[in-house]
Amino acid sequence: MLQTIRKILPFYFSSSDLPHLPSKMSEIKIVRKPRYDGRVKKRQWEERRSDKGAGLDATKSKLVKKEETEITGEILEKIKRRKFALLLGYSGTNYYGMQRNPNTPTIEEEFFQSLYQNKYISEENFSQVQTMQFQRAARTDKGVSAARQVVSLKLPENIDIAKLNEKLPEVIRVFGIKRVTKGFNSKVQCDSRSYTYLLPTVSFIPKDQMMVQKGFRLQEDILNKINAILQKFVGTKNFHNFTSKKQASDPSAKRFMKSLVCDTPFVKDDVEFTLIKIRGQSFMLHQIRKMVGLVLAIVKGYTSEEILDVAFNMEKVNIPKAPGLGLVLDYVHYERYNNRYGDDGVHEKMTWDEAEDEVNAFREKYIFPTIISTEIEEESLVNWIVRRLSGHKYDDLEADDDKSDSEQKAEENR
Repeated sequence: MLQTIRKILPFYFSSSDLPHLPSKMSEIKIVRKPRYDGRVKKRQWEERRSDKGAGLDATKSKLVKKEETEITGEILEKIKRRKFALLLGYSGTNYYGMQRNPNTPTIEEEFFQSLYQNKYISEENFSQVQTMQFQRAARTDKGVSAARQVVSLKLPENIDIAKLNEKLPEVIRVFGIKRVTKGFNSKVQCDSRSYTYLLPTVSFIPKDQMMVQKGFRLQEDILNKINAILQKFVGTKNFHNFTSKKQASDPSAKRFMKSLVCDTPFVKDDVEFTLIKIRGQSFMLHQIRKMVGLVLAIVKGYTSEEILDVAFNMEKVNIPKAPGLGLVLDYVHYERYNNRYGDDGVHEKMTWDEAEDEVNAFREKYIFPTIISTEIEEESLVNWIVRRLSGHKYDDLEADDDKSDSEQKAEENR
């Protein structure tokens, strides 16, 4: 073995730098590492702790760490936090969406303010929400409401929902809170999401007929046609045309839709309304509003059903986007999480059955009445059909469908 080493070494060292090798194997000394002594290691680790290991004694009460905030100088106790999921509901009519945005009213801004004012989160948590591992199940757009939105974040164990709601506007409510696994993420763990789109049925009449809301009733054959078109969205499709700035080759453009159905109409103040119910694995920005916009265009006769095949193909098509007023996030599904952790004796299932009555009462008081009254008084969807949908150009890929009506009118008058 020594002879082999002597032959190899000259390739890596000059003759003057060759290390000294023993002439016999017996001259080689074997150096062994000292035997591991866990007690010594533990004592050294304890000495490095700020409390010199006092907090490790199970017979003594836990030490409470304290922090001093830089701005106020107030001494705050550092409380142990755990991961929770909260069920929220809100009417988004007067808000610029769910996600926090500087200098604009959003649902998250109101929610974070309530947490901070109740001292459930620190100043650092409030300014940098990633420090409390905050995540939302779905990002709703401007004007979009939610009956059941789920958020996850780290919070102390003494959360009082009543106190949270006291600091929130009446159009935003916290319905429930559940302890979840430490790795839970309300967006990632979500299996699918259910939305509804509430709209007056007069929106579906043929394009050559006058849209008069009061007294109109949808015929059964039109309702059947609507449902037949909705079924064409079911399954895995390439929805690159149903969002903004998405290429057809992008794998993320493929989304799986589980079910779509137009419900039996109901009458409110002599105006007939219906709900389009949509459940999908996930949705892209504006996707549902563009789906509804295209269904309206097909049923009314502004375009043919063949455009669906084109839209799901690689070709670029400018799809009309319906207003956000009627869109509501209805339910967030966690079936896989429930199957794995719901019966482990520690965590609860994310079904929120105990809050069902409160959720329904809130939706019937703050969400649906706002949509219905706005549609009756302002005829939002009818006006959108007249001003936008009737003249929509599906081959105009440069058109900015995200502009407000006021911005659109200003450009038209130039």
